Amino acid sequence: MTAHPVPERPVVVVGGGIAGVACARVLADRGLPVRIVDRGKRMGGRMAVRHEDVDGVRRAIDIGASYFTVHDERFAAVVEGWRRRGLARVWTSTMRVLSPDRPDAGADGVERWAAADGLRSLVEDLAAGIPVVQGREIEEVDLGDRLLVDGEPAAAAVLAMPEPQAYDLLPEPVAESMGLGRGLDWSPTIAVWAAWSERWWGDLDGAFVDGSPVVAWIADDGRRRGDGAAVLVAHATGVLASARLDQPASVVEPVLAEVGKLLGTSVPDPLWVRWHRWSLASPRHPHEASFALSDHPVGVCGDAWGPRARIEQAWISGHELGLALLTRLR
Repeated sequence: MTAHPVPERPVVVVGGGIAGVACARVLADRGLPVRIVDRGKRMGGRMAVRHEDVDGVRRAIDIGASYFTVHDERFAAVVEGWRRRGLARVWTSTMRVLSPDRPDAGADGVERWAAADGLRSLVEDLAAGIPVVQGREIEEVDLGDRLLVDGEPAAAAVLAMPEPQAYDLLPEPVAESMGLGRGLDWSPTIAVWAAWSERWWGDLDGAFVDGSPVVAWIADDGRRRGDGAAVLVAHATGVLASARLDQPASVVEPVLAEVGKLLGTSVPDPLWVRWHRWSLASPRHPHEASFALSDHPVGVCGDAWGPRARIEQAWISGHELGLALLTRLR
């Protein structure tokens, strides 16, 4: 068998969410040099975690995605590894659907998975052994005589990020040829999380909210984590978030009031409350393809690439882009 040469320059993966890490994992496992560059202090992207003191205990709270589902056999094999090592577990199959004007629609029966240490811990586990540069924002991908990422040569570049961010890094004709222009419209949200001395909301794992102008999602983070701590996480609707992105703290009062209305009770004063703005929370127009790859080669992947934006789809997108790059580079 003829050995294929390994590129001397690394593949630079820009973005340390699960899509970018899944792509980097494929390349690293096949012996290609790869480096992840992430602008955050911690990896994970929208699988974000904040650590807060609740009842004198430091707890990991999921403030972006709260769970993931499993359908694809390839992703299921990764998840089984997490389960065996105690990193992930089935959280619930009893998500509710709440509405301000209609009775509780009940559970849908789909298994949702979670991680006691927060979903970000799964991304960090997937990235084990791969060089990662954190706290660095890439400014330019140069597609001239040779591919340069912020002036440094690269065998390929992977932009694992929402399309509006990827579009800004590329020459406009290249971005348009890759189909990024149709994915520039994204919905924002503002996450609000709060703690109480005891649970006051009855039996709840999580709830999708239908028909509310204020709240789109509620999660019992103590049940998600498995320790029962009295912590709720709620996400504002895209309409409310769009109107208040410049004043994210202003959503706290209406969000908590709406949570009480949806759960049928008044909300006691929390021990503390926090918030986080997600300007690019979910794509309004997902792509049919699972990734984009130009001739340069530059690839784009993420949860917007595929039939439904979710963590599993982000992993599939990155994984399949990694396989395509293997064919291209070896």
